[in-house]
Amino acid sequence: MSRHTKIVATLGPASSTTEVLENLVQAGIDVVRMNFSHGTVEDHIARATGIRAAAAKYGRTVGILGDLQGPKIRVGKFEGGKITLVPGENFILDAQCPLGNQERVGLDYKDLPKDVVNGDILLLDDGRLKLEVLGVRMHEIHTRVLVGGDLSNNKGINRQGGGLTAPALTAKDMDDIKTAAQIGVDFVAVSFPKSAADMYMARQLLRAAGSSAVLIAKIERVEAITNLAEILDASDGIMVARGDLAVEVGDATVPALQKKMIRMARDKNKLTITATQMMESMIYSPVPTRAEVSDVANAVLDGTDAVMLSAETASGKYPVETVESMSRICIEAERSAEVTLDRDFLDRIFTRIDQSIAMAAIWTAHHLKVKAIAALTQSGSTALWMSRLNCGVPIYALTPDAESIGRMALYRDVYPFLMKQQHSDRDLLLAEAEQLLIDRGVVEKGDLIALTIGEPIGCAGGTNTLKIVRVGDHQII
Repeated sequence: MSRHTKIVATLGPASSTTEVLENLVQAGIDVVRMNFSHGTVEDHIARATGIRAAAAKYGRTVGILGDLQGPKIRVGKFEGGKITLVPGENFILDAQCPLGNQERVGLDYKDLPKDVVNGDILLLDDGRLKLEVLGVRMHEIHTRVLVGGDLSNNKGINRQGGGLTAPALTAKDMDDIKTAAQIGVDFVAVSFPKSAADMYMARQLLRAAGSSAVLIAKIERVEAITNLAEILDASDGIMVARGDLAVEVGDATVPALQKKMIRMARDKNKLTITATQMMESMIYSPVPTRAEVSDVANAVLDGTDAVMLSAETASGKYPVETVESMSRICIEAERSAEVTLDRDFLDRIFTRIDQSIAMAAIWTAHHLKVKAIAALTQSGSTALWMSRLNCGVPIYALTPDAESIGRMALYRDVYPFLMKQQHSDRDLLLAEAEQLLIDRGVVEKGDLIALTIGEPIGCAGGTNTLKIVRVGDHQII
Protein backbone atom coordinates (compact mmCIF):
# COMPACT_ATOMS: atom_id res chain seq x y z
CA MET A 1 0.00 0.00 0.00
CA SER A 2 1.31 3.43 -0.96
CA ARG A 3 1.42 6.22 1.64
CA HIS A 4 -0.93 9.18 1.16
CA THR A 5 0.35 11.45 3.97
CA LYS A 6 3.58 13.24 3.13
CA ILE A 7 6.70 13.39 5.33
CA VAL A 8 8.76 16.55 5.82
CA ALA A 9 12.28 16.00 7.18
CA THR A 10 14.48 18.81 8.50
CA LEU A 11 18.06 18.78 7.23
CA GLY A 12 20.96 19.51 9.55
CA PRO A 13 24.36 18.18 10.67
CA ALA A 14 23.02 14.62 10.95
CA SER A 15 21.56 14.63 7.46
CA SER A 16 23.95 16.48 5.20
CA THR A 17 26.15 13.73 3.75
CA THR A 18 25.39 12.19 0.36
CA GLU A 19 24.85 8.77 1.94
CA VAL A 20 22.29 9.97 4.50
CA LEU A 21 20.44 12.13 1.95
CA GLU A 22 20.14 9.17 -0.41
CA ASN A 23 18.96 6.93 2.42
CA LEU A 24 16.34 9.51 3.42
CA VAL A 25 15.04 9.63 -0.17
CA GLN A 26 14.82 5.85 -0.25
CA ALA A 27 13.09 5.84 3.15
CA GLY A 28 10.32 7.97 1.63
CA ILE A 29 10.73 11.67 2.46
CA ASP A 30 8.60 13.94 0.30
CA VAL A 31 9.84 17.39 1.34
CA VAL A 32 12.99 18.59 3.12
CA ARG A 33 12.94 21.55 5.49
CA MET A 34 15.79 24.02 5.68
CA ASN A 35 15.67 25.81 9.00
CA PHE A 36 17.04 29.30 8.41
CA SER A 37 17.45 29.72 12.20
CA HIS A 38 20.62 27.63 11.86
CA GLY A 39 23.40 27.31 9.34
CA THR A 40 24.88 29.58 6.68
CA VAL A 41 23.73 30.40 3.18
CA GLU A 42 26.45 28.07 1.88
CA ASP A 43 25.10 25.25 4.09
CA HIS A 44 21.59 25.65 2.68
CA ILE A 45 22.79 25.79 -0.93
CA ALA A 46 24.91 22.66 -0.43
CA ARG A 47 22.01 20.73 1.13
CA ALA A 48 19.62 21.81 -1.64
CA THR A 49 22.10 20.60 -4.25
CA GLY A 50 22.59 17.34 -2.36
CA ILE A 51 18.91 16.52 -1.96
CA ARG A 52 18.17 17.30 -5.62
CA ALA A 53 20.95 14.97 -6.71
CA ALA A 54 19.69 12.21 -4.40
CA ALA A 55 16.09 12.60 -5.59
CA ALA A 56 17.17 12.52 -9.25
CA LYS A 57 19.26 9.39 -8.64
CA TYR A 58 16.22 7.46 -7.40
CA GLY A 59 13.66 9.04 -9.71
CA ARG A 60 11.65 10.68 -6.94
CA THR A 61 10.19 14.14 -6.43
CA VAL A 62 11.36 15.83 -3.20
CA GLY A 63 10.25 19.41 -2.52
CA ILE A 64 12.26 21.97 -0.53
CA LEU A 65 10.79 24.14 2.25
CA GLY A 66 12.63 27.21 3.55
CA ASP A 67 11.60 27.99 7.14
CA LEU A 68 12.17 31.60 8.22
CA GLN A 69 13.41 32.21 11.76
CA GLY A 70 10.97 34.98 12.58
CA PRO A 71 11.03 37.11 15.71
CA LYS A 72 11.66 34.33 18.19
CA ILE A 73 12.42 36.25 21.38
CA ARG A 74 15.42 34.77 23.13
CA VAL A 75 17.69 35.34 26.11
CA GLY A 76 21.31 36.22 25.41
CA LYS A 77 24.42 34.25 26.24
CA PHE A 78 25.89 33.34 29.66
CA GLU A 79 29.48 33.56 30.86
CA GLY A 80 29.57 29.82 31.49
CA GLY A 81 27.11 28.80 28.77
CA LYS A 82 24.27 28.15 31.23
CA ILE A 83 22.97 28.76 34.75
CA THR A 84 20.48 27.07 37.08
CA LEU A 85 17.40 29.02 38.14
CA VAL A 86 16.14 28.21 41.65
CA PRO A 87 12.41 28.54 42.50
CA GLY A 88 11.70 31.55 44.71
CA GLU A 89 14.84 33.45 43.73
CA ASN A 90 14.83 36.72 41.77
CA PHE A 91 16.17 36.98 38.23
CA ILE A 92 16.56 39.96 35.88
CA LEU A 93 16.01 40.05 32.11
CA ASP A 94 18.18 42.99 31.08
CA ALA A 95 17.97 44.30 27.51
CA GLN A 96 21.41 45.96 27.90
CA CYS A 97 23.28 43.08 29.54
CA PRO A 98 26.15 41.92 27.23
CA LEU A 99 26.85 38.59 28.98
CA GLY A 100 24.62 36.84 31.47
CA ASN A 101 25.32 35.39 34.92
CA GLN A 102 23.39 33.91 37.82
CA GLU A 103 21.72 37.28 38.50
CA ARG A 104 20.70 38.48 35.03
CA VAL A 105 20.81 37.82 31.28
CA GLY A 106 20.52 39.88 28.11
CA LEU A 107 17.70 39.90 25.53
CA ASP A 108 17.88 39.78 21.74
CA TYR A 109 14.52 41.61 21.54
CA LYS A 110 15.25 44.96 23.15
CA ASP A 111 11.61 46.09 23.33
CA LEU A 112 10.50 43.24 25.57
CA PRO A 113 10.44 45.51 28.69
CA LYS A 114 7.77 47.62 26.93
CA ASP A 115 5.56 44.55 26.35
CA VAL A 116 5.24 43.21 29.91
CA VAL A 117 3.63 44.39 33.14
CA ASN A 118 3.53 43.27 36.75
CA GLY A 119 2.01 39.84 37.15
CA ASP A 120 2.78 38.61 33.62
CA ILE A 121 4.06 35.04 33.38
CA LEU A 122 7.08 34.51 31.13
CA LEU A 123 7.82 31.02 29.86
CA LEU A 124 11.39 30.14 28.87
CA ASP A 125 12.81 27.22 26.90
CA ASP A 126 9.43 26.10 25.47
CA GLY A 127 7.72 26.37 28.83
CA ARG A 128 10.22 24.37 30.88
CA LEU A 129 10.99 27.41 33.06
CA LYS A 130 8.47 29.91 34.43
CA LEU A 131 9.06 33.46 35.69
CA GLU A 132 6.61 35.96 37.21
CA VAL A 133 7.17 39.64 36.39
CA LEU A 134 7.56 41.70 39.58
CA GLY A 135 8.25 45.01 37.89
CA VAL A 136 9.87 46.83 34.98
CA ARG A 137 12.60 49.42 35.50
CA MET A 138 13.82 51.05 32.28
CA HIS A 139 15.53 48.23 30.34
CA GLU A 140 15.25 45.67 33.16
CA ILE A 141 12.46 43.15 33.78
CA HIS A 142 12.58 41.99 37.41
CA THR A 143 11.12 38.54 37.94
CA ARG A 144 10.69 35.77 40.49
CA VAL A 145 11.40 32.16 39.49
CA LEU A 146 8.25 30.01 39.76
CA VAL A 147 9.58 26.90 38.01
CA GLY A 148 13.35 26.54 37.92
CA GLY A 149 15.95 24.46 36.11
CA ASP A 150 18.88 24.88 33.74
CA LEU A 151 18.81 27.90 31.41
CA SER A 152 21.36 27.95 28.60
CA ASN A 153 22.30 30.36 25.81
CA ASN A 154 19.68 31.71 23.36
CA LYS A 155 16.63 29.94 24.78
CA GLY A 156 13.24 31.27 23.69
CA ILE A 157 10.86 33.46 25.72
CA ASN A 158 7.06 33.49 25.45
CA ARG A 159 4.44 35.38 27.43
CA GLN A 160 1.64 33.20 28.71
CA GLY A 161 -1.44 34.21 26.74
CA GLY A 162 0.60 35.84 23.93
CA GLY A 163 0.52 39.51 23.06
CA LEU A 164 4.19 40.29 22.36
CA THR A 165 4.57 42.94 19.66
CA ALA A 166 7.63 41.71 17.76
CA PRO A 167 7.02 41.95 13.97
CA ALA A 168 6.64 38.69 12.04
CA LEU A 169 9.34 39.51 9.47
CA THR A 170 12.76 40.59 10.68
CA ALA A 171 15.66 41.98 8.64
CA LYS A 172 17.20 38.49 8.71
CA ASP A 173 13.97 37.00 7.34
CA MET A 174 14.03 39.45 4.45
CA ASP A 175 17.58 38.36 3.59
CA ASP A 176 16.60 34.71 3.97
CA ILE A 177 13.71 35.19 1.53
CA LYS A 178 16.29 36.23 -1.06
CA THR A 179 18.33 33.12 -0.21
CA ALA A 180 15.21 30.97 -0.55
CA ALA A 181 14.57 32.45 -4.00
CA GLN A 182 18.19 31.84 -4.96
CA ILE A 183 17.97 28.20 -3.92
CA GLY A 184 14.66 27.80 -5.74
CA VAL A 185 12.66 26.44 -2.80
CA ASP A 186 9.13 25.17 -3.41
CA PHE A 187 7.70 26.39 -0.08
CA VAL A 188 8.45 29.23 2.34
CA ALA A 189 7.21 29.06 5.95
CA VAL A 190 6.66 32.34 7.81
CA SER A 191 7.20 32.14 11.58
CA PHE A 192 4.95 33.87 14.13
CA PRO A 193 2.52 35.69 11.79
CA LYS A 194 -0.20 37.57 13.68
CA SER A 195 -2.47 38.59 10.80
CA ALA A 196 -3.08 38.37 7.08
CA ALA A 197 -0.96 41.53 6.63
CA ASP A 198 2.16 39.59 7.68
CA MET A 199 1.49 36.99 4.99
CA TYR A 200 0.76 39.59 2.29
CA MET A 201 4.06 41.29 3.06
CA ALA A 202 5.93 37.98 2.91
CA ARG A 203 4.35 37.16 -0.46
CA GLN A 204 5.29 40.57 -1.87
CA LEU A 205 8.91 40.12 -0.74
CA LEU A 206 8.97 36.60 -2.14
CA ARG A 207 7.65 37.65 -5.54
CA ALA A 208 10.02 40.63 -5.63
CA ALA A 209 12.89 38.19 -5.10
CA GLY A 210 11.71 36.25 -8.16
CA SER A 211 10.15 33.26 -6.38
CA SER A 212 6.71 31.74 -6.92
CA ALA A 213 7.05 29.45 -3.89
CA VAL A 214 4.02 28.28 -1.92
CA LEU A 215 3.54 30.35 1.25
CA ILE A 216 2.97 28.53 4.56
CA ALA A 217 1.89 30.36 7.74
CA LYS A 218 3.21 28.84 10.97
CA ILE A 219 0.45 29.08 13.57
CA GLU A 220 2.23 29.59 16.89
CA ARG A 221 0.76 32.76 18.40
CA VAL A 222 -2.52 33.34 20.23
CA GLU A 223 -3.26 36.16 17.79
CA ALA A 224 -2.87 33.75 14.85
CA ILE A 225 -5.61 31.55 16.29
CA THR A 226 -7.93 34.54 16.55
CA ASN A 227 -7.15 35.57 12.96
CA LEU A 228 -6.92 32.05 11.53
CA ALA A 229 -9.54 32.49 8.78
CA GLU A 230 -7.92 35.64 7.35
CA ILE A 231 -4.42 34.14 7.62
CA LEU A 232 -5.61 31.07 5.70
CA ASP A 233 -7.08 33.30 2.99
CA ALA A 234 -3.75 35.12 2.64
CA SER A 235 -1.66 31.91 2.61
CA ASP A 236 -1.39 28.70 0.60
CA GLY A 237 -1.27 26.58 3.73
CA ILE A 238 -0.50 26.47 7.44
CA MET A 239 1.86 24.67 9.76
CA VAL A 240 0.43 23.57 13.10
CA ALA A 241 3.56 24.59 15.04
CA ARG A 242 2.68 22.98 18.34
CA GLY A 243 5.78 23.96 20.33
CA ASP A 244 5.45 27.73 20.70
CA LEU A 245 1.68 27.47 20.33
CA ALA A 246 1.42 25.18 23.35
CA VAL A 247 3.50 27.58 25.40
CA GLU A 248 1.17 30.49 24.61
CA VAL A 249 -2.26 28.79 24.80
CA GLY A 250 -1.52 25.89 27.17
CA ASP A 251 -0.60 22.35 26.20
CA ALA A 252 -4.05 20.90 26.94
CA THR A 253 -5.63 23.19 24.35
CA VAL A 254 -3.43 22.14 21.43
CA PRO A 255 -5.01 18.79 20.36
CA ALA A 256 -8.44 20.35 19.77
CA LEU A 257 -6.86 23.35 18.03
CA GLN A 258 -4.91 20.99 15.77
CA LYS A 259 -8.12 19.30 14.63
CA LYS A 260 -9.85 22.65 14.13
CA MET A 261 -6.98 24.09 12.07
CA ILE A 262 -6.65 21.05 9.82
CA ARG A 263 -10.40 20.94 9.21
CA MET A 264 -10.60 24.68 8.43
CA ALA A 265 -7.61 24.51 6.08
CA ARG A 266 -9.06 21.59 4.13
CA ASP A 267 -12.41 23.39 3.84
CA LYS A 268 -10.57 26.37 2.33
CA ASN A 269 -8.52 24.16 -0.05
CA LYS A 270 -5.29 24.93 1.79
CA LEU A 271 -2.36 22.73 2.86
CA THR A 272 -1.51 21.65 6.41
CA ILE A 273 1.71 20.46 8.01
CA THR A 274 1.60 19.10 11.57
CA ALA A 275 4.88 19.71 13.39
CA THR A 276 6.90 19.68 16.63
CA GLN A 277 8.00 16.74 18.77
CA MET A 278 6.22 14.14 16.68
CA MET A 279 8.97 11.52 17.16
CA GLU A 280 11.12 13.41 19.68
CA SER A 281 12.38 10.32 21.53
CA MET A 282 13.99 9.05 18.31
CA ILE A 283 16.63 11.76 18.57
CA TYR A 284 18.31 9.29 20.91
CA SER A 285 16.31 6.05 20.51
CA PRO A 286 15.93 3.75 17.48
CA VAL A 287 12.23 3.17 18.30
CA PRO A 288 9.41 5.66 19.04
CA THR A 289 7.28 5.72 22.17
CA ARG A 290 3.70 4.47 22.00
CA ALA A 291 2.50 8.03 22.66
CA GLU A 292 4.44 9.28 19.62
CA VAL A 293 2.96 6.53 17.45
CA SER A 294 -0.53 7.62 18.53
CA ASP A 295 0.30 11.30 17.95
CA VAL A 296 1.43 10.73 14.35
CA ALA A 297 -1.52 8.43 13.63
CA ASN A 298 -4.02 10.96 15.00
CA ALA A 299 -2.58 13.74 12.81
CA VAL A 300 -3.02 11.45 9.81
CA LEU A 301 -6.61 10.66 10.80
CA ASP A 302 -7.24 14.40 11.27
CA GLY A 303 -6.45 14.80 7.57
CA THR A 304 -3.11 16.62 7.67
CA ASP A 305 -1.25 16.79 4.36
CA ALA A 306 2.11 16.20 5.99
CA VAL A 307 3.79 15.33 9.27
CA MET A 308 7.11 16.97 10.02
CA LEU A 309 10.34 15.89 11.71
CA SER A 310 12.65 18.51 13.20
CA ALA A 311 15.62 17.62 15.41
CA GLU A 312 14.89 13.93 14.81
CA THR A 313 16.44 14.15 11.33
CA ALA A 314 18.48 17.36 11.69
CA SER A 315 20.65 16.33 14.64
CA GLY A 316 19.34 12.97 15.87
CA LYS A 317 21.19 9.66 15.93
CA TYR A 318 18.65 7.80 13.80
CA PRO A 319 17.41 10.09 10.99
CA VAL A 320 16.68 7.33 8.46
CA GLU A 321 15.10 4.98 10.99
CA THR A 322 12.84 7.82 12.15
CA VAL A 323 11.52 8.40 8.62
CA GLU A 324 10.96 4.67 8.14
CA SER A 325 9.04 4.45 11.42
CA MET A 326 6.91 7.48 10.59
CA SER A 327 6.10 6.06 7.17
CA ARG A 328 4.91 2.76 8.67
CA ILE A 329 2.69 4.61 11.16
CA CYS A 330 1.14 6.78 8.43
CA ILE A 331 0.33 3.75 6.25
CA GLU A 332 -1.34 1.89 9.11
CA ALA A 333 -3.37 4.94 10.12
CA GLU A 334 -4.50 5.48 6.52
CA ARG A 335 -5.57 1.86 6.28
CA SER A 336 -8.14 2.48 9.01
CA ALA A 337 -9.27 5.96 7.87
CA GLU A 338 -12.98 6.35 7.21
CA VAL A 339 -14.00 7.47 3.71
CA THR A 340 -16.73 10.09 4.20
CA LEU A 341 -17.01 11.36 0.66
CA ASP A 342 -20.80 11.26 0.41
CA ARG A 343 -21.21 13.28 3.60
CA ASP A 344 -18.46 15.74 2.65
CA PHE A 345 -20.25 16.64 -0.58
CA LEU A 346 -23.59 17.55 0.97
CA ASP A 347 -22.88 21.19 1.83
CA ARG A 348 -20.51 22.04 -1.02
CA ILE A 349 -21.30 24.55 -3.74
CA PHE A 350 -19.08 24.73 -6.81
CA THR A 351 -18.86 27.89 -8.90
CA ARG A 352 -15.90 27.03 -11.17
CA ILE A 353 -15.91 24.55 -14.04
CA ASP A 354 -12.42 23.21 -13.27
CA GLN A 355 -13.25 22.68 -9.59
CA SER A 356 -16.53 20.96 -10.52
CA ILE A 357 -14.66 18.58 -12.84
CA ALA A 358 -12.19 17.81 -10.04
CA MET A 359 -15.02 16.99 -7.65
CA ALA A 360 -16.83 14.91 -10.26
CA ALA A 361 -13.64 12.91 -10.80
CA ILE A 362 -13.23 11.88 -7.18
CA TRP A 363 -16.96 11.18 -6.77
CA THR A 364 -16.95 8.93 -9.83
CA ALA A 365 -13.63 7.32 -8.90
CA HIS A 366 -14.92 6.39 -5.45
CA HIS A 367 -18.27 4.96 -6.54
CA LEU A 368 -17.01 3.27 -9.71
CA LYS A 369 -14.01 1.77 -7.89
CA VAL A 370 -11.43 3.02 -10.40
CA LYS A 371 -7.78 2.13 -9.91
CA ALA A 372 -6.41 5.67 -10.20
CA ILE A 373 -7.21 9.28 -11.05
CA ALA A 374 -4.91 11.00 -13.55
CA ALA A 375 -5.13 14.79 -13.58
CA LEU A 376 -3.40 16.48 -16.50
CA THR A 377 -2.66 19.85 -14.95
CA GLN A 378 -0.46 22.91 -15.43
CA SER A 379 -0.54 24.58 -12.02
CA GLY A 380 -1.61 21.63 -9.89
CA SER A 381 -4.88 23.28 -8.75
CA THR A 382 -7.03 20.39 -9.97
CA ALA A 383 -4.95 17.92 -7.98
CA LEU A 384 -5.13 20.14 -4.90
CA TRP A 385 -8.93 20.30 -4.99
CA MET A 386 -9.16 16.55 -5.42
CA SER A 387 -6.86 15.96 -2.46
CA ARG A 388 -9.04 17.96 -0.04
CA LEU A 389 -11.55 15.10 0.13
CA ASN A 390 -10.67 11.53 1.03
CA CYS A 391 -12.00 9.28 -1.74
CA GLY A 392 -9.63 6.37 -1.18
CA VAL A 393 -8.26 6.53 -4.74
CA PRO A 394 -4.68 7.71 -5.50
CA ILE A 395 -4.37 10.89 -7.55
CA TYR A 396 -1.59 11.12 -10.15
CA ALA A 397 -0.87 14.69 -11.21
CA LEU A 398 0.74 14.82 -14.66
CA THR A 399 2.28 18.16 -15.54
CA PRO A 400 4.90 19.57 -17.91
CA ASP A 401 5.73 22.30 -15.36
CA ALA A 402 8.79 21.43 -13.21
CA GLU A 403 7.87 24.07 -10.60
CA SER A 404 4.41 22.57 -10.12
CA ILE A 405 5.99 19.15 -9.51
CA GLY A 406 7.83 20.39 -6.42
CA ARG A 407 4.76 22.15 -5.00
CA MET A 408 2.57 19.07 -5.38
CA ALA A 409 5.03 16.97 -3.38
CA LEU A 410 3.21 18.19 -0.25
CA TYR A 411 -0.37 17.44 -1.36
CA ARG A 412 -1.95 14.55 0.48
CA ASP A 413 -2.96 11.61 -1.80
CA VAL A 414 -1.20 13.22 -4.78
CA TYR A 415 1.73 11.69 -6.68
CA PRO A 416 3.19 14.19 -9.16
CA PHE A 417 4.85 13.04 -12.39
CA LEU A 418 6.56 15.11 -15.05
CA MET A 419 4.89 14.59 -18.43
CA LYS A 420 6.14 16.57 -21.42
CA GLN A 421 2.72 16.58 -23.14
CA GLN A 422 4.08 16.23 -26.66
CA HIS A 423 0.65 16.29 -28.32
CA SER A 424 -1.94 19.02 -28.73
CA ASP A 425 -4.67 16.52 -29.65
CA ARG A 426 -6.71 15.55 -26.60
CA ASP A 427 -7.04 11.83 -27.34
CA LEU A 428 -3.35 11.44 -28.12
CA LEU A 429 -2.48 13.28 -24.92
CA LEU A 430 -4.74 11.01 -22.88
CA ALA A 431 -3.13 7.98 -24.50
CA GLU A 432 0.27 9.41 -23.53
CA ALA A 433 -0.93 9.81 -19.92
CA GLU A 434 -2.25 6.27 -19.87
CA GLN A 435 1.08 4.89 -21.13
CA LEU A 436 2.99 6.87 -18.48
CA LEU A 437 0.89 5.29 -15.72
CA ILE A 438 1.50 1.83 -17.22
CA ASP A 439 5.26 2.47 -17.44
CA ARG A 440 5.32 3.61 -13.81
CA GLY A 441 3.57 0.41 -12.71
CA VAL A 442 0.58 2.32 -11.37
CA VAL A 443 -2.03 0.63 -13.58
CA GLU A 444 -2.21 -2.31 -15.95
CA LYS A 445 -4.43 -3.35 -18.86
CA GLY A 446 -8.01 -3.83 -17.83
CA ASP A 447 -7.94 -1.27 -14.96
CA LEU A 448 -10.42 1.60 -14.90
CA ILE A 449 -8.90 5.09 -14.61
CA ALA A 450 -10.44 8.57 -14.41
CA LEU A 451 -8.71 11.20 -16.54
CA THR A 452 -9.21 14.98 -16.29
CA ILE A 453 -7.95 17.43 -18.88
CA GLY A 454 -8.59 20.95 -20.10
CA GLU A 455 -9.10 22.40 -23.56
CA PRO A 456 -7.43 24.27 -25.04
CA ILE A 457 -4.42 22.14 -24.10
CA GLY A 458 -1.76 23.78 -21.93
CA CYS A 459 -3.86 26.56 -20.36
CA ALA A 460 -3.83 26.81 -16.56
CA GLY A 461 -7.28 26.80 -14.94
CA GLY A 462 -8.92 25.24 -17.99
CA THR A 463 -9.81 21.72 -16.78
CA ASN A 464 -13.22 21.03 -18.34
CA THR A 465 -13.27 17.34 -19.28
CA LEU A 466 -13.62 14.09 -17.34
CA LYS A 467 -13.12 10.79 -19.16
CA ILE A 468 -13.42 7.29 -17.69
CA VAL A 469 -11.44 4.70 -19.66
CA ARG A 470 -10.40 1.09 -19.34
CA VAL A 471 -6.66 0.83 -19.76
CA GLY A 472 -5.81 -0.71 -23.09
CA ASP A 473 -8.90 0.02 -25.14
CA HIS A 474 -9.99 3.65 -24.43
CA GLN A 475 -13.54 2.43 -24.10
CA ILE A 476 -15.78 5.12 -22.61
CA ILE A 477 -17.74 3.70 -19.68
